[in-house]
Amino acid sequence: MIKAILLDFNGVIIDDEPLQMQAYQEILKDDGIDLTEEEYYSSMGMDDKTFIETSYRRAEKEISAERIREINDVKTAKWRGIIDEEIPLFGGVENFVKKMDKEFALGIVSMARREEIEYVLEKTGMRASFSVIVSAEDITNCKPNHECYHKAFNLIDAWRTGAGSNPIVHGDCLEIEDSPQGVTAGKKAGLKTLGVTNTVSADELRKAGADWVTKNLDDWMPDSIRRVFV
Repeated sequence: MIKAILLDFNGVIIDDEPLQMQAYQEILKDDGIDLTEEEYYSSMGMDDKTFIETSYRRAEKEISAERIREINDVKTAKWRGIIDEEIPLFGGVENFVKKMDKEFALGIVSMARREEIEYVLEKTGMRASFSVIVSAEDITNCKPNHECYHKAFNLIDAWRTGAGSNPIVHGDCLEIEDSPQGVTAGKKAGLKTLGVTNTVSADELRKAGADWVTKNLDDWMPDSIRRVFV
């Protein structure tokens, strides 16, 4: 029975993938790199550092560690400037988090920078709902490697047992993802998987191993989570 839920961030909670891509396109163009939409979306699951290194390698250009940090900082500033007026959350996600928080332990598992995750959760009033956050800074290997979900599972299990609950097994934990890379990572970690078609098709998510696929999260209730993911 599901007792904990781990959600991806970009593409599940916040509808900002096009904004992230736009910011990267503007920055990389200064270095003579024309980032295409196909190249960006094929890199889902990478953290910022790996994405930047991959983009420069694809363009047969070298890049220093200092320049990577600079691009990261500029990208985050551009992204924040775009979303500051109105954070583009997916419809129904706040209601979903509110419902699930009452009955499950919740966590975030993302290759985004922690400061970006914290900024959005604090500004939208959802931060207190999440007992665990695993971000790019916490792991060595990006999705589809399962390191991030393995770490998050151990953290959320420890949080629950610290609060007096019994330990859980991997099958008691549900991941919610929008990308094939994320679905694969969760499946490798032994978790149940709900794919959301915010970014790619249902077929792509199923091929990656999603146990169930949905168009949005708003209609899901705690009882339906328990019933579907037995």
